[in-house]
Amino acid sequence: MKRIGFIGGYDKTDLIIYVAKILTVLGNRVLIIDATVSQKARYIVPVISPTLMYVTEYEDMDIAVGFKNEEDIKRYLGISEDLDSEYDVIFVDTDNSEGFEEFHLEEANKNYFVTSFDVYSLKKGLEALSGIKNAITLTKVLFSKDMLKEEDDYLNFLSLGYKVIWNDYRVYFPIENGDLSVIHENQRVSKVKFRKLSVQYKDGLAYLAEEILGDASESKVRRAIKTIEKGA
Repeated sequence: MKRIGFIGGYDKTDLIIYVAKILTVLGNRVLIIDATVSQKARYIVPVISPTLMYVTEYEDMDIAVGFKNEEDIKRYLGISEDLDSEYDVIFVDTDNSEGFEEFHLEEANKNYFVTSFDVYSLKKGLEALSGIKNAITLTKVLFSKDMLKEEDDYLNFLSLGYKVIWNDYRVYFPIENGDLSVIHENQRVSKVKFRKLSVQYKDGLAYLAEEILGDASESKVRRAIKTIEKGA
């Protein structure tokens, strides 16, 4: 099993679902854990009978909402073994230090810090890292209109004093390219569709999927994206 952390105050739910969709098309069993304060997945992922804590299936992936830790999910699913007996990849979406700790993101295979460059997203995201005890390596996933070096420098400045080692490479997503309108339409029809997303957005999704899988070639991921586009 691979455990992947997506950390930050910026809205990450749709991004994670879209990356997970690629992985499911490639035959992976995927669980997304929404460990954020806002629990956006509760509102955009359809569920017949929502309760305080639940796991629902959506677009061939499982999505867990309202759980404080992994043990609660195991009890809900009625399994005694670790979750790696049920899933190939587990995504943890968190915007708080408790989620980081309770879902063991210090031990994750990869951790991504997702942010735009408004001050709230930057500072709220870094707040989620405030409780870490040992230095961790993070990859920046940056949503920006202009991709300015000054923006990245500002994030580096704000993160001084945190136990963070930034990877040299970054993943960029356009913040104004019509993608938000496509994502909102997908939410309204409760579907994950790629067809109208910008090339830049799909490139970012492909890069994340390739890096997470590791053993999947670029061509396999690209074929998976084409499959999703045809099914839309």
